[in-house]
Amino acid sequence: MLDKSCKNILVRGVNWIGDAVMTIPALKAFRKEFPDARISLLVKPWAASIFQNNPDIDEIILYEEQYKGFFGRIRLASFLRKRNFCAAILFQNSFDAALIAFLAGISQRIGYKRYGRGFLLTHPITYKNEDRTTHHIDYYLNIIKKSGINAEYSKPYIFLSIDERLKARDTLKNFRRPVVGINPGASYGSSKRWLPERFAEVSIRIINELNGSVVIFGGEKDTQIADEITAELSIPDIKSRVLQLTGKTSLRELAGLISECDAFLSNDSGPMHIGYAVRTPLVAIFGSTDPVLTGPPHDKNNIVIKKNTECGPCFKRQCNEEEMFCMNEIKSYEVFDAIRYLLPSKKAVFFDRDGTLCKDVNYLNKIEDIEIFEDIEDLKKLKDKDFMLIGISNQSGIARGIVDESFTKQVHDIFMKKYGFDDFYFCPHHPDENCSCRKPEPDMLFKARSEYKIDLKNSYVIGDKNTDILLAKSVGAKGILVLTGQEKGSQDADHIAVDLKDAVRWIIANQ
Repeated sequence: MLDKSCKNILVRGVNWIGDAVMTIPALKAFRKEFPDARISLLVKPWAASIFQNNPDIDEIILYEEQYKGFFGRIRLASFLRKRNFCAAILFQNSFDAALIAFLAGISQRIGYKRYGRGFLLTHPITYKNEDRTTHHIDYYLNIIKKSGINAEYSKPYIFLSIDERLKARDTLKNFRRPVVGINPGASYGSSKRWLPERFAEVSIRIINELNGSVVIFGGEKDTQIADEITAELSIPDIKSRVLQLTGKTSLRELAGLISECDAFLSNDSGPMHIGYAVRTPLVAIFGSTDPVLTGPPHDKNNIVIKKNTECGPCFKRQCNEEEMFCMNEIKSYEVFDAIRYLLPSKKAVFFDRDGTLCKDVNYLNKIEDIEIFEDIEDLKKLKDKDFMLIGISNQSGIARGIVDESFTKQVHDIFMKKYGFDDFYFCPHHPDENCSCRKPEPDMLFKARSEYKIDLKNSYVIGDKNTDILLAKSVGAKGILVLTGQEKGSQDADHIAVDLKDAVRWIIANQ
């Protein structure tokens, strides 16, 4: 059991980008248990930016080249010793991770008992080949659970700034939508790579049948594969329909660009994990590996395509057979159909609640205090124009113990049953939890996109606070500030409306 009085904690991160993404829920659970602790993450430079802007981490320490070799490890341990860490959580399974924590004099050292390192750990976790039966998200969460923490499951989420999103949006602004990103590489080995010619076949159909565009992602090593794909694309004016970015983006830029795609097609790879962690509709292709262990979370936003073969999953880097059956059996038509199924097509208007749909009484918790604005009746005009009506509300009063969650749902039922709302989402968390669903973070909108296939870039957000306008900006929707609540202006708003009636009039005029 981890000593709860410890307030200076080191976490040894993993080395692979995909695994790094899958540790995010464990970090979130750990932060929830230790809200006041200083949490430092020791991680290799190439995976570090995955955690940039992550509120569950106070500091990133880079495991740089200067720390390689025997003397490098001594230098790193000496550096860490001076930091006076009282606990080390080791997501990294290596002997090296435990040795450095031991040499750094960290009194509590928690990790899996693997690779002969058990004697270096104060809290060794028994290992029973879990990585062949348990999804890696749960594998890392189990370390936190064995530390005596009630670690709840959550989906990995990469925190992108609005500036990062806007930069990516600007890069793709001249390409026809839908924009579909494809990632044809996989650094693990060729057995995880679908055939380049089939990526090309899918790309041709995206351009010709969907009138869309394709962005090819990957590292420098994937440039040859990308060139093979583009060589197959005999498309007029190809430069306006295909963007080749292999080896041209940083990890953060890659995440931002994937987040701006309407769908993402990828082999089992680091970018695949980034895809679901930025909530882009994802089609994931699996060959030699097993989605039960490393696949995307199960929800409507993700489709996994994998064939059951006698030889798989083999987990080999390269196929030993003359024909790579697991990949050859996956046809381009089924991949294209999966992409087409996931692509968003509906449009919606998202509404803040208090101050926008009804009077803001500061933590609404009594039914008699609900004062719904009369011009809510005008929203029927939006329904007539085929807009979905969806509520999105921060409700921190639930976490503060001021508002009962069942009451919040009761209020939202009024809007759905009486005023034609299609759904109503709310964030019940305290602001200090730094969750992904509290506005202006866009996870509530992403959930709505997943469940209803909403094209966020053809949608609108109406609210009385600048957080609502920033929410719209983060996903490329148009933001309307109504002057019926807290704020009387916003430099980020696409329109400032006197009330709901004015907002509806502007939407209908500008759709």
